[in-house]
Parts: sequence; structure tokens; C-alpha cells
Amino acid sequence: MARNREHDPQGIADVGGEWIMLAGGGCAILLQIANPAIGRGVAEHSDFAARPYDRLLGTLTYVTAVACGTADDIQTVRRIVGRAHAPVHGEANDDTDAYSAYDHELQLWVAATLYWTAERVRERVFGPLDARAADRLYREFGAIGTTLQLPPTSWPATRADFEKYWRGAMADLFVLPEAGRVARDLLRAEHAPLWVRAIMPWARLATVALLPDAVRAQLGLVLTPRNRHRYERMMTLFAAIYPRLPMGIRHLVRDRLLRRLRGLRTPA
Repeated sequence: MARNREHDPQGIADVGGEWIMLAGGGCAILLQIANPAIGRGVAEHSDFAARPYDRLLGTLTYVTAVACGTADDIQTVRRIVGRAHAPVHGEANDDTDAYSAYDHELQLWVAATLYWTAERVRERVFGPLDARAADRLYREFGAIGTTLQLPPTSWPATRADFEKYWRGAMADLFVLPEAGRVARDLLRAEHAPLWVRAIMPWARLATVALLPDAVRAQLGLVLTPRNRHRYERMMTLFAAIYPRLPMGIRHLVRDRLLRRLRGLRTPA
């Protein structure tokens, strides 16, 4: 079956529509909670481990609406996320400063983890972009943060600026014990729907393999040579098959999420 490279994802609207990007979802979540303030906020205010499907659905719906939706879709999802974020705040303690879901630095880190993981999965499955296309994708990805409260100037201006920001932010990561417990619960997926538990061996493998070494070590996770080889074989298989799938199949999750979101919209 011939491959049509015209259908390879380049802009955020393309990348946000591909369900293969879910391969980076677990890594992005664990990177987020490795930030002490986010890890504490998730532990104190989130039921992610108890209701992983609902929480995953909410995150996917937001990203899909921003990447692929209409202005009405974005307005709807902003209201939903805003209500969810309103109670998420806490006072300073011995481990972290005071935190809030509206904090611009925390929102920047969340958006950065989504870009970092999505770009790695996209490149592994579809191959590298040229510099112009990579710059375009990077600029467009800033909307994941700026659609909420993140000021546009907060998103690093260039990919080189992003790499500098990323290195600095990585150096400040510290996995709190309560965040580590959340991570272990997520990877076990004991409360997840049956279909989620069925794919968890694949999801765990991708998550552990994609994580930077330092964060993986802080979480107490180990990537053995055997599992690294299994991950590479799995992604090589995806790279051979997924880009050749019909677009209707590749966009199945996107279309279902947008239909569900539009069904939640309050009639005028």
C-alpha cells in the first residue's frame, strides 16, 4: 500500500487530529506532575487515578478543540476547563510555594510537555519535518496554553528559545511522594475501563520509554534494554502502518471528541 506524504501531519490542526499522538499522553502527564506544584495540585484536587478515563477525556477534548475545532468549540471547552480549574489552588508549605491552576508558569509547563511529547511521537511515526514546517508547528502549538490564560508572550518565541526554557524547567523538577503515588496509580490503571486496561501494557511501555532519564529515575521507573528494544519495534511497526491508514480511521478519535463536545453545548 503506497504512502501519501501529503497526508503527513505538519500543523497543529493535523497533529491534533491523529490518535497516534495518544502514545505520548502518559509521558506528558508524568512530566507535568514532576513539577512539584502541579504534582501537589493533582494529588490534592484531582481524582485522576480513580477516574482516569474521564480525566483523559477532558484533556483530549481540550487539546482537540484548540487544535481542530471551531471558535464555538474553543469557547465551550474554555468554559469547561475554567470551571474545573477554579478550585485548584493551595497555600505554600514546606515542599512547594503556593499554587494555582491559573499560574502562568504552570500553564506554560503543561503546554510545553504536550508539545515536547507530541513532536517526538510525530517524528517517530512520520519522520522529521524541515525547519520551516517545524517552526510552524512549534508556533501553532503555543495556542494550547494561550487559549486559556497564558499570555502569548509567555510561549518561547523560537524552538531554540524553547530548548533553553526546557532545560531550565527540567532542572527544577522534583517528584513529591504524593505525585509519585499518583503516577504509580495511573500506570496500574486498576480503576480504568476494561479497554484502557487492555492497552495499558503498550501505554506503559511508551510512557516509560519516552520519559527523560532523570524523571524516569525520580519516579522509580526502569527502562530495561529488552523493553527499549520492544518499544523501538512497536514504534517501527506503527511508522510502517499508521501513515497508510485511511484518514477516516486516523481521525476517528478527533471526530468523536468534537461530536461529544458539541453535544454538551448549551443551545442558544
